[in-house]
Amino acid sequence: MRQPDSLRQTETVVPEPYLAVNNLSVSFPSEDGVVHAVDGVSLSVVRGKTLAVVGESGSGKSVTALAVMGLINRKSATVTGEVWLDGEELVGMNDSSVRKLRGSKMAMIFQDPMSSLHPFYRVGAQLSEAARVHRRISKAAARAEAIEMLHRVGIPAPKRRVDDYPHQLSGGMRQRVMIAMALINSPALLIADEPTTALDVTVQAQILDLIAKLQDEFNTAVILITHDLGIVADVADDVAVMYAARVVEAAPTERLYASPEMPYTLGLLASIPRMDRRTDRLDPIKGNPPSPLKHPSGCVFHPRCKYTDRVPNGACMEIRPELLLSEPDHLVRCHIPSPERHEIATEALDALSAKAAVAGADL
Repeated sequence: MRQPDSLRQTETVVPEPYLAVNNLSVSFPSEDGVVHAVDGVSLSVVRGKTLAVVGESGSGKSVTALAVMGLINRKSATVTGEVWLDGEELVGMNDSSVRKLRGSKMAMIFQDPMSSLHPFYRVGAQLSEAARVHRRISKAAARAEAIEMLHRVGIPAPKRRVDDYPHQLSGGMRQRVMIAMALINSPALLIADEPTTALDVTVQAQILDLIAKLQDEFNTAVILITHDLGIVADVADDVAVMYAARVVEAAPTERLYASPEMPYTLGLLASIPRMDRRTDRLDPIKGNPPSPLKHPSGCVFHPRCKYTDRVPNGACMEIRPELLLSEPDHLVRCHIPSPERHEIATEALDALSAKAAVAGADL
């Protein structure tokens, strides 16, 4: 006998990821050897949510995004793994089919709009072309949509600006044009690769607010790629930390900031400049990231890690740690046992708070 709806137990429905990347790897041959740009990366994001992918330059963030978008030249690179977009697998898909999805189901904002916009064409013509490539609409309708999108992204006098060339716009306005171009076909996935690079702080905030506003309007899944953990706390729902081509920690944003477990993540948090504390110098991570031509054996972070002595038998130097669950929704790639990682994080965060308190007292 069927149970009445009122008596059935309410179950929490977990939304399916709109994008799911499984064990993605990208390598390029070079004169000096094989460059391992992405090594076994897995991540996912649902519609309406923002995933921030953070890490130092050269960690593989942008190459991961390009692989998702199908913008890696297969003739000069090897791409393996799976990229599932709305139930379709892209790595095994032919270039023509992936091209049809770009702009319609997924779009990308590049970090340098001046090199991404064609200097010889008016911005309105470029926006109109982006619309007409994927939809059967007239030139007049495409131009009207271009003006409307310029208005939506906050460009003043859009009816006049639609006929401007890229060089006639400021850096912030060019970035807004790139956002308009990415969203003109209402894609369900938006990848923003360092969208605030080279912009002043005020414009940075405006661009991030604009992306969040448009995300709410279109229910878009957003991947925000950045090297700066300081800008993601207010905009991201989840964070994936990359180092040397691998994801080393992934968690909901609030949990990652409150209880980071990977020593590299701790180092990133300690090196963020803070306006509310005055210190003589930041606390940077010692050393440099490894060459993508030759990653260290074992844990890729061990040459720069302060805690390798806590792991017996030199495992950090010899054995590659797996990305494992530490807590629900919190993945960590580290040999240090979970209880010790919590102790290390508590000590490090307390030390940062103490520094801030001392600096505050000196103001």
